[in-house]
Amino acid sequence: MKILRNVIIAVIALGFLAINLVFFQVDATEAAVVTQFGEPVRTITDPGLYTKLPDPLQSVVRINTQLQVYNLPRTEFLTSDRNNIVLEAYATWQVTESLLFLRTVRDTVNAQTRLADIINSEIGSALGQVELQQLVSTDTTQVMLSETLSTITEEAAARTSDFGFTVTDVRLRELTFPQANLTSVFQRMRSEREAIARQLRSEGTEQAAEIRANADADAAQILADANQQAAEIRGQADADAIAIYAAAFGLDPEFYQFSRTLQAYAAFIDQNTTLILPSDSPLLNYLNAAGSSFSLNPGVDDNQVELSPTEVAPAEPMLTPTPQGG
Repeated sequence: MKILRNVIIAVIALGFLAINLVFFQVDATEAAVVTQFGEPVRTITDPGLYTKLPDPLQSVVRINTQLQVYNLPRTEFLTSDRNNIVLEAYATWQVTESLLFLRTVRDTVNAQTRLADIINSEIGSALGQVELQQLVSTDTTQVMLSETLSTITEEAAARTSDFGFTVTDVRLRELTFPQANLTSVFQRMRSEREAIARQLRSEGTEQAAEIRANADADAAQILADANQQAAEIRGQADADAIAIYAAAFGLDPEFYQFSRTLQAYAAFIDQNTTLILPSDSPLLNYLNAAGSSFSLNPGVDDNQVELSPTEVAPAEPMLTPTPQGG
């Protein structure tokens, strides 16, 4: 009974071993190549359960068909304008032909080695055709970085197709300069920014001068128009005043003469005014009604009248008569 149990266990174990040697499973993220004595005899790309002859007659090589990322080491390159730059790039790649991949590079490690050589070669070739300002610049119209990376991707994909895999994208993690060149590069960048700043300030000054000139011209035109209107208004007012004076003089010449004389008194006589006038001056007609000469000082000529500010009111002067002949 014990022997029978051991036999059953041995048969079950041999059955599991036979199943493992004959049956194999293919996952959706991989492809399988069945080899017989090292030579590929069948390629399986669809997921599922398959059979083969037991080892060592046939064996299964599994190949990852997922999209994979390969990080390239930092490498120094030279642009067309002789500037050294350091790039750290990465590439995404994928196996497209499992059998060709197995025959040419056999595994992922060898594929990545070949991939690094191809991408570095294409990056160096592409950067040798562009200038530094086409890779890094504040002027977006000059930047050609995306176009350059697209060219690198296309050329690398064309070259890796002979090995059963393709490059789907190449991108940069970092673009910098060698440590020895950083100081000179930063100084050049600073000089370029200062030149741009000077240009912008110059353009701003020019625009400000133009705006001020236009404003001054507008102001001068406005003042000229205003002065012209004011002169026209004053001229019209003077004409109206003359017409009014003429009408008043025509109505009563004697009263008009009297009114104008009083206005003249108010205009030129104040507390600090001293007038010396001949006795027949028209200004004294209304003050010298008796026809006598007036003097406030003995030394003044008999034919003159001196008006003192202490004795003459601004609008109606007061004079003291002195008999003629002394």
